[in-house]
Amino acid sequence: MSNVKIYHNPRCSKSRQALQIIKDHGIIPDVIEYLKEPLEKSELENIAKNLGVRPKEFVRKNEAEFKDNNLAGKLEKDGDLFEAMLKFPKIMERPIIVSDLGAVIGRPPENVLKVLEI
Repeated sequence: MSNVKIYHNPRCSKSRQALQIIKDHGIIPDVIEYLKEPLEKSELENIAKNLGVRPKEFVRKNEAEFKDNNLAGKLEKDGDLFEAMLKFPKIMERPIIVSDLGAVIGRPPENVLKVLEI
């Protein structure tokens, strides 16, 4: 299978586990360390579209940066929330896996199996 992307945070155990599951199935994904490689707004919009959700559904509401920056008021404003995710990328849920079969949030990490051809 080609065209597998993982939006990855190597410090996150769930993200590392999901990446390992992908590799264990013989797939070399495009690893995007979104904390090092800032995303574009259009990329966040595509992630939401592929997941079939609004941005509020893949934001980490318990993350310190979410709370410290009073972002709860932006949850119903998709454009504003995308901007906040660009400014504070730690608030994006992780990992997110995108393939030709769709997209999933890798929590639990086994969710990745839903978008792999195995």
